Amino acid sequence: MFAAYFDCPGGPENLRMKEVMKPDPGEGEVLVKVSASALNRADLLQRRGKYPPPKGASDILGLEAAGSVAGLGPGCSGRWKIGDAVMALLSGGGQAQFVTVPEGLLMPIPKDMTSIQAAAIPEAWLTAFQLLHFVGKVQEGERVLIHAGASGVGMAAIQLVRLAKAIPIVTAGTQKKLEATANAGAAAGFNYKTEDFSEKVLELTQGSGVDIILDCVGASYWEKNLKCLSTDGRWIIYGLLSGGEVHGDLLARLLSKRASIHTSLLRSRDKEASSGYQQAFTEEVLPHFSAGASPRLQPLVDSVYPLHAIAEAHRAMEENKNIGKIVIEIPV
Repeated sequence: MFAAYFDCPGGPENLRMKEVMKPDPGEGEVLVKVSASALNRADLLQRRGKYPPPKGASDILGLEAAGSVAGLGPGCSGRWKIGDAVMALLSGGGQAQFVTVPEGLLMPIPKDMTSIQAAAIPEAWLTAFQLLHFVGKVQEGERVLIHAGASGVGMAAIQLVRLAKAIPIVTAGTQKKLEATANAGAAAGFNYKTEDFSEKVLELTQGSGVDIILDCVGASYWEKNLKCLSTDGRWIIYGLLSGGEVHGDLLARLLSKRASIHTSLLRSRDKEASSGYQQAFTEEVLPHFSAGASPRLQPLVDSVYPLHAIAEAHRAMEENKNIGKIVIEIPV
């Protein structure tokens, strides 16, 4: 089969489509014929040699996939049959023509949805769902500040916050991105390049701040985050785009607000925990992607690249201009 491959860590120019061995499904695993995958920041970090896959995971890039069931390993329960349209969050291996997935980690593709659209769901939406409900325990009426609001996770989080009857507030780096977040349901948005988002959030909330912060930025935002976090607020860190080294009296500031820091990496979760998140997501959220659902949820696809243009897709993400997901189409 063909797969995204790089010989050594480095820039996008090291990426290519390579012929590799097709995997065989093991005990309780399903073989999925992949129609589309999607690109994530983790893929860029892995390509640079800074984010190796978990032990036992495929070293092929790709944390999500959408396609159809092509084979069943021994011990499968009969939940899935050949030809079923499925999607999955993976620890690796999605940017290839085939991938094996534990049967409990597969989700059905919603009716009337293409594989391209479905590929934009697993990583972004499961990450946002897990952060909001399992980590942040979001409640109706709470205010949630979402950094990188126009990213895949950001656009999913906006809609999931609305679904939870809470209030999404975002940061983004361009007016175009802020307009996209408003269209997705953000109650307010601030340009972190031209505005002090902490001051703007306090002004918007009449000084009370936000109850939850979803933060993929890290170090450079810590002071502003704590400034606009409410008393007893939850600051959830799931990425470190600006690094993790903090200089200053973070703990005293945190203590003064009785606030808490939570951290989460979905990729390194064990299969049992991941299965729990995905079952809850399948039952509570997936029905809202179907036509006629109210409210209706929509995955946002920014652009589509064929697998042989994987290097171009990486360059596009590194330029940080995408709104929503960059999807990789896998050749038949």
